[in-house]
Amino acid sequence: MRKKRLLSLALVAALSVTMLAGCGGKKSTESETNKDGSDKVKITLGIWPGEDLAENIPTFEGYQKTMQKLHPNVTCDPAPYTYATDTFVSLAQSGNCPTIFESWFTEPQKLIKQGLIADVTDELKKRGWLDGMNDNIKGLLSDSDGKVYGVPRDAYGLGLMCNVELFEKAGLVDENGVPKFPKTFDELAETAKKIKEKTGAAGLCLLAKDNSGGWHFSNIAWNFGAKLVTDNGDGTYTSNLNSKEAVAAMQYVSDLKWKYDVLTADPTAEDWGTGFQQLGTGGAAMYIAANDAVAQPTQTNGLDVKKLALGAMPAGPNGDQYSLTGGTPYMFSKDATPEQISAAFDFLEVMGKAPEANDTTIKGMEADAANRKQNGVPVIQTFPCWTNKEYVDANNKVVEEYSNVDTAMFQQFFDAVNKEGNLHTEEPGDAQEMYAQLTNVLQAVITNKDADIQKLMDTANSNYQKTLDSEFKKN
Repeated sequence: MRKKRLLSLALVAALSVTMLAGCGGKKSTESETNKDGSDKVKITLGIWPGEDLAENIPTFEGYQKTMQKLHPNVTCDPAPYTYATDTFVSLAQSGNCPTIFESWFTEPQKLIKQGLIADVTDELKKRGWLDGMNDNIKGLLSDSDGKVYGVPRDAYGLGLMCNVELFEKAGLVDENGVPKFPKTFDELAETAKKIKEKTGAAGLCLLAKDNSGGWHFSNIAWNFGAKLVTDNGDGTYTSNLNSKEAVAAMQYVSDLKWKYDVLTADPTAEDWGTGFQQLGTGGAAMYIAANDAVAQPTQTNGLDVKKLALGAMPAGPNGDQYSLTGGTPYMFSKDATPEQISAAFDFLEVMGKAPEANDTTIKGMEADAANRKQNGVPVIQTFPCWTNKEYVDANNKVVEEYSNVDTAMFQQFFDAVNKEGNLHTEEPGDAQEMYAQLTNVLQAVITNKDADIQKLMDTANSNYQKTLDSEFKKN
């Protein structure tokens, strides 16, 4: 759920205007012709940076100029779009979806079934990209017939992001200045308590406003030994939100609030974006976050690039230590023509997001890394979604060339997620609805010291089972 933001009504209205302007004129199925007889192609870029990342716009303008040079028949119009579950269906059905946009790996299967995104299998085969895609990721983007509906941007693992300045003030860094990352959830509580006592800042920013809260909590629950959903093997699923392990994980969250008192003032007001704001501005010392979001506390919220660290998710009572893994796919409007899809793929190549190691993609990688370095964003290794060795080697070389951080600040995280079996994909079924049910419990627990956790989890489990039965139970 890379990544997972909700749009206000005002922003939705503004977005609709932007989409109409970006996609205006001729419909996507119509075409114009150049003087030389070739078809003109117009694409709209939902992946264009929004106002919150305006510093990235010059880099995208550079990509735009490169596209114009390499593909003069293509016009690329900015149409910034942040995916949201409550707005996308109407956007797509109205014909105003950008040609290319980003989402989360929890979404493709749902959008495929609803017919809201384009099948790009033929384009992937034509370019020779299909066989080089990570098989697990390919499965997330494919229908039952093996047709593929997207291209991976990147993947991630959740870890414990830390504000190094607060760890320094609390005396919790080693001789090299690297934070003493808590290795267990008990250590996390004690570390958070020490930081609050010595700095006055919250030890941890916990989310309890929207689905992001349930998303983070699922990772905590796994490390407490919970299995939240069972795949019955026949297309149906069984909810296990009220298991003793899941209840124990929720009790731990309650203790962070009422026993240790280490959370921010109001977790029910904290969402994905405010969590990074708390971390970046020194409001909280720790925050569960992913390696692909390091721009948020730094570039977006002002934390010095050398004062950010990322450790592994803490282990639970029995030593379970999973890191939730997911990622961001590029997907394409259901109304996009084959020519528009091909042009969008060309733009990905210019950005360095294509599984190629040619001059164009490498220049794109370098431009991206240079932009990160210029804007104070850690240039760190990535989770490659492609198996093409030449591409992976080229990407690693660019990261090494533009590196702007002490790699020790991130090494514990990468050591953990690279261990076999440590990565855990999101639960099957309707993950977003599961997150919503868990967030309801989080809100109750955070606001009521005497909340009956077992009863709340029983209710969440019952509600979620009804959703699973409604969506997946066979007649």
